[in-house]
Amino acid sequence: MKHFALGLALSAGLPGLGGFAAADTNPAVYTLEQVIDLALTNNPELNIMQARIEQADAQFGASLAGFYPQIKTSLSFQYSNNPAQAFSMLLAQRRMNFAGTDFNHPGFINDYRPQVSATYSLFRGGQDYHLSQAAKLGLETSELEKSVIRNHLLSNVTAAFYGELAAIASHKVSLRAIEAVQSQLDQTRLRQESGTELKSDVLSLEAQLAEARESDIQAANAIEMAQNMLKTLLGLSVNDPFAINETAENALPEQPAGFDALLNQALSSHPELKAAEKRVAIAEQQLSAAQAAYLPRADAYVSYGSDSKNLTYNSNQDNLTTGVVVEMDIFNGFATQEKVNKAEHELTAAKEAARQTRLSIENQLKSAQLNLQQALNRVQVSIAGAQSAEEALRLVSEQRQAGVVTVTRYLEAEVARDRAHSRQINARYDALRAEAELKQATGFWQ
Repeated sequence: MKHFALGLALSAGLPGLGGFAAADTNPAVYTLEQVIDLALTNNPELNIMQARIEQADAQFGASLAGFYPQIKTSLSFQYSNNPAQAFSMLLAQRRMNFAGTDFNHPGFINDYRPQVSATYSLFRGGQDYHLSQAAKLGLETSELEKSVIRNHLLSNVTAAFYGELAAIASHKVSLRAIEAVQSQLDQTRLRQESGTELKSDVLSLEAQLAEARESDIQAANAIEMAQNMLKTLLGLSVNDPFAINETAENALPEQPAGFDALLNQALSSHPELKAAEKRVAIAEQQLSAAQAAYLPRADAYVSYGSDSKNLTYNSNQDNLTTGVVVEMDIFNGFATQEKVNKAEHELTAAKEAARQTRLSIENQLKSAQLNLQQALNRVQVSIAGAQSAEEALRLVSEQRQAGVVTVTRYLEAEVARDRAHSRQINARYDALRAEAELKQATGFWQ
């Protein structure tokens, strides 16, 4: 049971989820395929990742804004008796009268200017292009990260499902052990009353029965814990009715392929590695955008508006201004240089992260392959061991009935049988869980 608990704890790699209300008080019985479908539609972590994909899509759309003209409208008001400004406003309003005008004291002048203006970036050294490419790669990375979460989810759900089946099987073994010990205890009490058995034999069986019942309590608790863990992965509340199909046949996995073949599959399709490579490409685009800031910038602009003293529109008062502005930073306090240095370090970090991801995948893949091989070998050994332990207990039980062996020998055989069946259960479900881990390591679930 400790082995099951550890396996289940390791399989629960996702954060706590909740909030699915079941309408029926009678729980449906789910197969593994149905459990996986429910996880894919109801797990909050996947919904969070989908929201992040949509955020990245919006960011990509925003990055394309630099390729379009920027148009805005404005309304300004000025009130001044400054000679230069006042005469400028009079000229713009087409109201300038040189006769009888005191140029030094023009008085206060009102000027309203409604205006529509547009600017268009002609050249920014490629910054807009590189930033848009980085945003596009960010969208692709978010989609790959969702695939990574999906792979982890499916592996964890599968492991939790088999973990609950293992706990159920162990509970059945504990119930059978209680039944067997109880039967021996009843017979021994009768013999003790007739004077053919010792009181110590009865006490030994009572102690064994208490131990078996304690194991049964632990096994029943393990079922509840396994089911709660599975509910969490499915996005269900712990109070929601839920049950898994205990009768479905779970065929043992086949022997894994060679490591080189598995590695080639992982390197070609693993979403975690692909996401790391995309991050390197994003860092390269961001570096190019930072370096483009050394180049000049050119913008075209056009402005149309009218000047009046009281917001009345007159076509004789409108004006149009257009032109091109070219700028280039000569010195900005080393800001561009530091941005380039930052982008270079981010690129180095992204490359090292990709290399670390590949090494991690190789290690995970090798461990999963070895674990599956070991579990399959254990299954074969445990089957033979369980058969031998079952036959040994049968023979000892017969000898016990004949009174030729002590209760101690019977207890040893009964404990050996239970342990052999527990090892068989462990090995079988460890193999099924190892298969799920191998799928995750190769990026098979996409």
